[in-house]
Amino acid sequence: MALHNELGRKGEQLAEAYLLNLGYTILFANWRHARHEIDVIAVKAGVLHFIEVKTRRTASYGMPEESVSKNKLRNMISAAENFMQLHPQWKRIQFDILAISIGPSIQYFLIEDVYL
Repeated sequence: MALHNELGRKGEQLAEAYLLNLGYTILFANWRHARHEIDVIAVKAGVLHFIEVKTRRTASYGMPEESVSKNKLRNMISAAENFMQLHPQWKRIQFDILAISIGPSIQYFLIEDVYL
């Protein structure tokens, strides 16, 4: 497996543990529709969260959250629309980004309610 895939998998494991610790209930990890994927779908306080997880070992290529493009957000929205068709009971939704920096220590940065 490529090194960046291993890092992504490690980041998603860290993200799930972090979100559980914050009181989220994880519904799905790596939920796919067509070509689009949502890293984590979770619930907290009656709000459905679609969460993109980005992980970096160093800041050489920028902070993890900086790599989430408008195109990625559009793809998340597209996948979320399909998810909502399959699960229409949710009335409140939110898009979030969880940036994880793995260096000498692990740092988390949760950006809530992201929009275009």
